[in-house]
Amino acid sequence: MARPSGLRDEISWVQLDRDDGLEPGQPSPQDLDPTVGGLLHWAPLGHQGHRRRLARIAQELTQRAVTALVVDTSVEVALLGRLLGVPTVLVTQPGRRGDAAHTLGLATATRIIAPWPAELLRPPHLADVQDSVVFTGGISRFEGRRSGRARPRTVLLLAGGGGAEVGAEDLRRASAASPDYTWALAGTLGGDSGSWQDDPWADLSSAEIVVSWAGQNAVADLAASDARAVVVPQERPFDEQRATAVALRDAGLAVVGPRWPEPDRWPDLLGEAGALEPAWRRWEVEGAARRAAAVVHGVATGVLR
Repeated sequence: MARPSGLRDEISWVQLDRDDGLEPGQPSPQDLDPTVGGLLHWAPLGHQGHRRRLARIAQELTQRAVTALVVDTSVEVALLGRLLGVPTVLVTQPGRRGDAAHTLGLATATRIIAPWPAELLRPPHLADVQDSVVFTGGISRFEGRRSGRARPRTVLLLAGGGGAEVGAEDLRRASAASPDYTWALAGTLGGDSGSWQDDPWADLSSAEIVVSWAGQNAVADLAASDARAVVVPQERPFDEQRATAVALRDAGLAVVGPRWPEPDRWPDLLGEAGALEPAWRRWEVEGAARRAAAVVHGVATGVLR
């Protein structure tokens, strides 16, 4: 990923090699024993991009005398940091994560950040490492922003940056089946339809209904905007979105469907969402980023061990 625009000059940005591409004369990395028989998630044998990627991380950790490494879910990177003697803060997700690789990565972390509220979601894979876990609440970049006035009969599909099973035709059919509502799209759908928005807050905070996936960022943004929402979990390797969606449904925070609904279901679903009075404060967005930062600072300074 290229350096984001607007990043402050004092922040270093290192672009890593891809570890999942086809290389000349090599089979697909999927065929290079990437899981080591189930012990890891991704370590394809002989893949040069993967090797350069981890080597560059090791180089940066060594040259910069790093005192804490924050890892966004990658077991292999967390293990690399710990093997180099660097304390790690591992950001975890819900879902089915009791496999050998996740168990190993979690056990080696100095601290584990779970960016959702403990009251509403306690995955079983965190039970054995509970003393290392900090449930921060949902982390949203929109925390503290003022919501706009809701525009009646408007629906925003908050689609994120990709990885969706839903395409432009699904959106067209949903819109056609609910003619009393005006639909808009923020983000990209399957087949590369739509476009990324750097800041969808104006649309997110003013839509009467928001339709969203169930990723942690999206849910935290729903909470920050106090949205009335229809949440449709997308398929992910460890079912993290399904687990999150169940927690939202059980807490009465959103209308949840197991998959993208058939067109004739949309009028009822939008009506159900519009009638909600969701207590989004229970997702604990307020102060969540500060709580996560305090964990990182504590590990980096040696206060948390």
